[in-house]
Parts: sequence; structure tokens; C-alpha cells
Amino acid sequence: MTSLGPCIAGASPRGLCWLALGDDAEALRAALRRRWPAAAEVGAPGGQLLHKALAAVEDPAAPHDLPLDLRGTTFQQQVWAELRRIPAGSVIAYAELARRVGPPRAYRAVAQACGANPVGVLVPCHRVVASDGSLGGFGFGLSRKVALLAREGVLL
Repeated sequence: MTSLGPCIAGASPRGLCWLALGDDAEALRAALRRRWPAAAEVGAPGGQLLHKALAAVEDPAAPHDLPLDLRGTTFQQQVWAELRRIPAGSVIAYAELARRVGPPRAYRAVAQACGANPVGVLVPCHRVVASDGSLGGFGFGLSRKVALLAREGVLL
């Protein structure tokens, strides 16, 4: 549990492969099982991996050294790598992110890659906004996006 609601984390032998926030812990567990049927839920109270993941949610600006198991298409991998380069306390537009990873007009594909991010917050897709400065989307809900950005000092 985090100050933003239930949080479910899953791990493979390679590292965290799932981190999700929401309103319903059972729905988050079901999503983990659908996406990663073989992943182990990281839920042991006091477990080091869970503790670090929850700390990252509470302070998304703090650097983390969590091992991540990020599996996706080549394009998704490029987007997720670029997301990790966005400094805490900063935001960029989907179009700018698209320009950094490929064709500038691929902003919809970039948005889809952000939506497919399996470890939200750890790969900070909350730092991407629409070109007009509005929030855009966020799989964990816009109120959580606002809260995460506020924790980094970004007020929209």
C-alpha cells in the first residue's frame, strides 16, 4: 500500500517486471497474472525489493537501483530508455519524446509505448505531457500523475 493507493509489484528472476497503482488490489493482481503469468508477486512485508519499489512511488524523484526486467518491442524499449533519461522535476511532450526516438510524428506510437510501460513510476512515463501542456493520459489515473509530478516539484 502506498499513499497513492494499492500497489502491486511482480518480479521475474531478472528483476521487477511489473509495478502498478490503482484502486483495487485484486484487479491489479489479475492484471499482473494476465501480463506475467509466471511472475512472482513481490509482497513479503519487509522484503527489500518491495520496500525499494514502494519508496520509489513515494519519492519518484529519488534515484533507484532496482533491477528491471523490461520486455517489449524494440520501439517500446527505445521509448522506455528515453523516459529514464528525463530528469526528475521535468516534463516533456509526447511529440518531443517521439523526436528523440524516431519520427517526430510518431507521438501516438510513443503514447502507446508509455501506456505499455510495465513498471510505471520506475520508468517515469508520468513525466510526459501533451504538447499544449495538459496532462495527456496516465494508466494509473490523472490524479496519480498530478501527485507524482507534484512530488517532483512540477505543478501543472
